[in-house]
Formats: sequence, C-alpha cells, structure tokens
Amino acid sequence: MIEPQQNKDEASKPLIKKCTYCQEMKPLTDFQRRTGRRAGPYSRRGPCRSCRGLAPQERAATSAPFGEETNPSAAPVTQHSLEADTYSLEASLSMEAQQRPRRKPVTDKARERHRQRVRHLLSRLKPADTRALRLNRNGMIRLRGKTDQGRRWHQEIELDLAMTLVRERMAVIVNPYTVRRLYSNKEFRQYVLKRDRYTCFFCGDYGDTIDHLLPRAKGGHTTPVNCVCACNECNQVKAARDVDEFIESGVPLPSPDDFEAHDNPDAPEDTLCT
Repeated sequence: MIEPQQNKDEASKPLIKKCTYCQEMKPLTDFQRRTGRRAGPYSRRGPCRSCRGLAPQERAATSAPFGEETNPSAAPVTQHSLEADTYSLEASLSMEAQQRPRRKPVTDKARERHRQRVRHLLSRLKPADTRALRLNRNGMIRLRGKTDQGRRWHQEIELDLAMTLVRERMAVIVNPYTVRRLYSNKEFRQYVLKRDRYTCFFCGDYGDTIDHLLPRAKGGHTTPVNCVCACNECNQVKAARDVDEFIESGVPLPSPDDFEAHDNPDAPEDTLCT
C-alpha cells in the first residue's frame, strides 16, 4: 500500500533532466521520447531539443564549463588545422606503439605445437547424442538463448542446424522440441580467446578475433569445435579458404618490429609467448 502513494508523490513533482551537451537542468518535456526497447513513460533522449540541431563546434562551445567565455572571433576549423590535428594524433599513436613491450620470435615448431594443443582441446569436446530431438507441429526446433545484456530470446530453427549446435557443444537439449544455446555472443568470444590463450592459431602472434575453421560460406557454424583464436591479419587474409589451404599457401608472419632479440643465448627459441 505504500508504493502507490510514493508513485503519486513522485508524479506530482516536476520531472527534470540534465542535458548531455549544455549540462543544464531542463523539464522533461524539452527532451524527445525514446523509441524501441528503451521506450518508457519517463525515458527521454540525452540532448535537449535546442541542442540536437546544433553543429559539433556549436555543441562544444555550448558545453563549455560555466565561467569560461568562448571567443567568437576564434579561427574557424580549416583543412590545415584538421591535417595538423591528424598528424599530432598519428605521432602520439606511433610513440605509444614504440613503448609497447616487444614479443620474442616464434618458430615454426612452436606454432605447430600450439596448433596441436588447440586440436587436442577440440577433440576432447565429444559430440552429444541428438537422437532425443523431435520436430514440433511446425516442423522446426525451438532455440532459446540470452543476449549479452541477459535478455531472453527464442527462435525456430531447422533440425539439421539444431543437431549441429548440440553435437558441437554450442547448445544443450532442454526437451525433445527445444534446445538452449550455452553462450551469448560476448561470452562465446571470451571463452574461445581464453581457451586459445589469446594466441593466433595460424601465425602464433597475439590474437583478439575469432575465425571459423570451416568457413561459414562453406557450411560452417559458430561453435566451440569450429572456432579458433586468430589475429586480425590472418583472419582477413584467410577469408573463406580452408585451414590446410591457407597454411600451405603461406601464413603472413608477424612483423619483425614486434620482436626483440633474446638477451639469453641459451634460452630456447621455440617458446610461444602468450
């Protein structure tokens, strides 16, 4: 009985919101309503109506801290100033790249050993039994899952796809007509990267992307059995080629700038740094 009284008191008060650009507290009616999933009775957009039509330079002048006067006679933004800002940004990025710790070189023996380790982990994912699956009245299988934000979703898929997801340990059987996906997109990416120790399956360099052993263009699916960690360059160069074809054609090796000479000559050269 207390909650309705609280809502009544809150509704009687004037609703205000701070603009993300001018940082002023304004009535809620000065902001546009949100649409879609984030829509609600009191959900409004960040900038107010007067700031939404301003140019980026005018927004920066509007959002200046209180007490600081903007100079109206300031020089306008020109192509020369933009090029100067771009050059300074590139110079700062290059300095940061020089300060990064360099990696030790990786030999072919270490790369092959890492591939064998990943293949061994994939072979331990034994296929699950899919004989319990049955088609529903629509001739489909119901697939359930969760988004990265934890929101539940469901869809209907074909029997072959459901059997593939269950066999390759991407989903489990809930009942004869329903399977549940084990990972969200974000959880699946973190799982593959940690499993492969952030090491590219092809060149042995640092990897932060996921590549399909059997390309999706040839019928592969996003499952733990069919996905490995890869660097961005190998992921782009491999494209829709098979793994053996890509390795035989010549894997792009890391740049020599990413390596440093061994301080200890007796240290083994086939150590794979992850």
